[in-house]
Amino acid sequence: MSVSPTPVSKKSIHPLFIIGALFFVFGFVTWLGSVLIPYLRIACQLTSSYQSYLVAFAFYISYFVMAIPSSWVLKYTGFKKGMAVGLLIMAIGSLLFIPAALTRMYSLFLVGLFVQGTGLSILQTASNPYVTILGPKESAAKRISIMGICNGIAGVIGPSILGAVVLNDVDALDEKIKVMSGAQKIAALNELSHKVILPYAVILIALLIMAIMIYYSSLPDVEAEEDEATGIANKHKTSIFQFPHLIIGVITLFLYVGVEVIAGDTIIGYGTSQGIPMSIAKFFTSYTLIGMLIGYVIGIICIPKYISQQKALVFSSVLALLFASAALLTHGYVSIAFIALLGLANSLMWPSIWPLAIDGLGRFTKIGSSLLIMAVGGGAILPLIYGRLSDLWHSPHQAYWLVVPCYLVIGFYALKGHKIGKNKMIAEKVD
Repeated sequence: MSVSPTPVSKKSIHPLFIIGALFFVFGFVTWLGSVLIPYLRIACQLTSSYQSYLVAFAFYISYFVMAIPSSWVLKYTGFKKGMAVGLLIMAIGSLLFIPAALTRMYSLFLVGLFVQGTGLSILQTASNPYVTILGPKESAAKRISIMGICNGIAGVIGPSILGAVVLNDVDALDEKIKVMSGAQKIAALNELSHKVILPYAVILIALLIMAIMIYYSSLPDVEAEEDEATGIANKHKTSIFQFPHLIIGVITLFLYVGVEVIAGDTIIGYGTSQGIPMSIAKFFTSYTLIGMLIGYVIGIICIPKYISQQKALVFSSVLALLFASAALLTHGYVSIAFIALLGLANSLMWPSIWPLAIDGLGRFTKIGSSLLIMAVGGGAILPLIYGRLSDLWHSPHQAYWLVVPCYLVIGFYALKGHKIGKNKMIAEKVD
């Protein structure tokens, strides 16, 4: 696959810098859910884990719903203007948090999260293939890992800031609320709910500024062009569903995003279920993301110089199974440490699955990328299942069994799944 207008060069440094800033936005907004889940459970007086994990559902299901429409938007606007549109939609979602906080309406918070996710789906649909295409496919995982560092740094900073603002002294407040009278309780909950207004007002302003900067930037539109071999192979293809390695890749990415969100968004609640105060547990998501950052650095150094994208995915899935098993067999801070280490194991999965899945798609690359963005919906479904299992089993700890079969499927894709259908494509090139 070649690139228009240019492969990785001095000309591509500036576009990648801009995309890096966008990935920072992705991480900052995405990982706030880890704080919003315990925060809204108290502020909106939710009665179950299942209800609280609707936060993740509302945010991530937008990717599934809006991925294909996002490709239509980008076809009409182009990449650069489409990114600006995505940022504006995210700003609208952030704006909805203000009336949601004033009225303490959980449903309005969820609508705001869905709208934010809609904007992000447009941004992700544009930016991920952009990073993959903007250079040799063999080093795509390295470039995506660099973007992942931008995402991860923001993921560490965002929850820490929001947690410090909205979860400050929340343990004591939660105990007081339990014994308060009706009017007094409502006043205390309203005060807690209003704490989220200032952070989201700042996010709103930042998104608007960035939308303007992207719109007037020198970011070029790039298109994937078929190389000669791929063009010959794909002349017989009439549907995206004729690429089984992509379809299996979509399923694999669906499961990966689900377990990644579980590792990041459930660890605070899991910590409190282990008797750890919220004042300490509110930082646990940052530890998961620090693990991811370490993994991204390893990917940048090692891929493809010392290890291929495929072998990195094999190693990551094995490591994840070991950490998940250790978390299930231990308790307290040790178990929490292994959940956080899932961030390290997860870090190279997205950068490896994505290029393996879109390899050889040629003129089907855009629709293939849209299907992969739809797979982000795994972050909506799997945490919700985790919440239901936590309620049914009365054990957030045992609910982590959910991630084990997911990592087994990821391991299968690394070993065999990404090759399915490739032999037929090679035969078509020969013919």
